[in-house]
Amino acid sequence: MLDPELLELNSDKTKAELRLIPNVHGPVTHDDIMRLLSLSEFSSLFPLEPAITKTIAQINSLCHQDDGKFELFAVLAERRDGTVKIEISPDKMQATMILTAPWGGKSVDLPEILTQLKKHNVCMGLSKLKIQALQQQLSKLKPGESCQSEIAQGKLPVNGQNAVLERKVSLARERLLQPQEREDGSVDMRNLGSMIMVKPNDLLMIKHPATEGTPGYNIQGEVLNQKPGKDIAFQAGTGTDFHPRDPNKLIATVAGQPVETRTGMNVDDVLQLKDVDISTGHVTFKGSILITGDVHEGMLVKSSGDITVMGFVDSATLEAEGDVTVSKGIIGRQIKANEFSTNIQAQGHISAQFVQYSHLVAKGNVLVTKQLLHSNTKTSASLTVSDPSGRRGDLVGGVAHAEKGITAVVIGATAGTKTEVFCAMTQNELKQDLKQLDEGVKAMVVASLDIESRLKKLPPKSEWQNDPVMIEQIKMMLDEKNRILDERTREELEFDSLKQEVEGYYEKYRIDVLKHVFLNVEFHIGPANHRTTREHGTCSIANINQEINFDYNAKAKTPAPAN
Repeated sequence: MLDPELLELNSDKTKAELRLIPNVHGPVTHDDIMRLLSLSEFSSLFPLEPAITKTIAQINSLCHQDDGKFELFAVLAERRDGTVKIEISPDKMQATMILTAPWGGKSVDLPEILTQLKKHNVCMGLSKLKIQALQQQLSKLKPGESCQSEIAQGKLPVNGQNAVLERKVSLARERLLQPQEREDGSVDMRNLGSMIMVKPNDLLMIKHPATEGTPGYNIQGEVLNQKPGKDIAFQAGTGTDFHPRDPNKLIATVAGQPVETRTGMNVDDVLQLKDVDISTGHVTFKGSILITGDVHEGMLVKSSGDITVMGFVDSATLEAEGDVTVSKGIIGRQIKANEFSTNIQAQGHISAQFVQYSHLVAKGNVLVTKQLLHSNTKTSASLTVSDPSGRRGDLVGGVAHAEKGITAVVIGATAGTKTEVFCAMTQNELKQDLKQLDEGVKAMVVASLDIESRLKKLPPKSEWQNDPVMIEQIKMMLDEKNRILDERTREELEFDSLKQEVEGYYEKYRIDVLKHVFLNVEFHIGPANHRTTREHGTCSIANINQEINFDYNAKAKTPAPAN
């Protein structure tokens, strides 16, 4: 064991110096040196490992040699001040501070911390409490130990909310999901209540305007711009007007049937008929049509608004620019392959309790509360085959094509009836639209840069401020620049929205089966397809990595009313 007197502090007590004669005190080991450094006088100093290793090698190589009779000198440890280190995240949204306890030197103080923060330009989102907590933690550490914590956090921008149109009145199609309650508390599925009508000054719709959102910042004080919400057109239609004291409220100006449009509401005149048959002839009406009875074989009914049938539609054609609502059933027969005697077309939604051997085409949702049998259905929105409780709703035979997903209680039949189901088939078209928007935005960036370049090349204002022609040309360039900026902002918002739609496409649009899938059902979701060769229980069917996937953990849910 080496004599403790061989190691001593230098004159200013900042270093530990070893003085020994190799022939007298050697050979030595690393443990011998570390025992000396562990003495209370030196334990707070920082061991200089490279110097220690080199010194041990020198002592042992000189031991019992002629040169080993001379004193050897080496500095083995030194005082070191504590350190502060600031780490900035790549996105400049977080700053982490790492404090290291000193080796007998000066501990990190607040002025040094502030100096380092200033050096790294950390000026926003600082937490004084977290910095103080780290300093307190530092005081309890052993020499060389470190503690760290996030001490600055940026603030993400809050994007604006898109404008929303909130309808304040019920529509005819919603009656199918709201059967009337009897006095004893039971529900009469045949009694759907009175027709939905409004009178002048009734509130129809409220627009909740888009919001601007709030900007954010990173820890270096750079502003992070928010994306404002996307506005939506809000227009007064036939029989409606804006509230005289609130342009975000739409009210009825006449009595009639409320009809929802893409940009607001109409209140249509209502043509009311008992039945449509050979005694009435075909019916074409500018407004909404209410048929309290049935539409009989071979008849055509056309409306610029909604068509509501309280009874049945049998082997007839209905065409509406609004919704088609059939309170009881839509019945047809097969004429030949893919051709049926009943055809229903709607620019809005189609709703019925029962559909058989019919052709349905809608831009809005299709809702069948009991059975959709051996029919061809095509909608740009969603298809629901279920009653309000989610207990009954059979989709059997034919072809069902719903772009934005399908919900049914049962798909297929015990007999293995061939049933084809399609959804989410237009992702490639959306990708093409996204590409065109991207190219359009890039073109507008180039156009803006071109105008800015031309403006920068203008001579000093003093040379043209009295030239009307020049002033007009500059004004035109500035107007064009602002127009391009507005159009670019609109297209960027549309691009972001469409990009989210494309990226979450197959996750969002899927087929939910609340109870059962039988044999011989063909599922098509995008390019993926699968024909069932066994029965399946409650499941959610989706395109995952271009393959049809059955998720049996999905819980059956009660369908929401069609919107």
